Amino acid sequence: MIASTASSHAPSLNTAGGAERASRSGIWVGLFAITMSFAAFSSALFVREGTPDWGHLVLPSILYLNTFVLLLSSGTLELSRRSLAHATVADSTAATGGIGWLLCTLALGIAFCCGQYLAWQNLRAQGIYLATNPNSSFFYVLTFIHVLHLLAGIVALLYLTARFVFRRAAFRRSLLDNTAIYWHFLCVLWIYLFLLCRMKL
Repeated sequence: MIASTASSHAPSLNTAGGAERASRSGIWVGLFAITMSFAAFSSALFVREGTPDWGHLVLPSILYLNTFVLLLSSGTLELSRRSLAHATVADSTAATGGIGWLLCTLALGIAFCCGQYLAWQNLRAQGIYLATNPNSSFFYVLTFIHVLHLLAGIVALLYLTARFVFRRAAFRRSLLDNTAIYWHFLCVLWIYLFLLCRMKL
């Protein structure tokens, strides 16, 4: 009887483990694709840098604040992930704290996107647009594509929050872990882009 029960549960455990491995593999494949796309943009920037019409772009000062905000959001998401790691019900103490940190991450992520919009508006106020010069073109393209990827992360965080709060249901830990990996990656990617813009644009 015990053996039959164990065997009946084995497929479901294997299926769950397979789904988690597949989702983890999927996120790494996605991150690799994003890395390659930005590597291509970086290579194009290095090649374009040597042309006669290449100038220098003064970055909006709000980018420093945006960088701090995104770094902070990475920390709050990690606190949320650790709090929710063992939470199974929405009204538990761990879940309450975890959801609070998750909401903080959402707010900081949205604040970062708004800050990037203000940076674009700052450049527009100076008469610097997408097609003004090669420097501005790279800045707008790189920062806009990064914001698009971050918005995807915000959607994932909204889904996790809604599932846990409104549906009163727990979610697979791998889903939160994968979202955290994606968010941390975007944070590191932004540090790279910010430094690239400071040194090359």
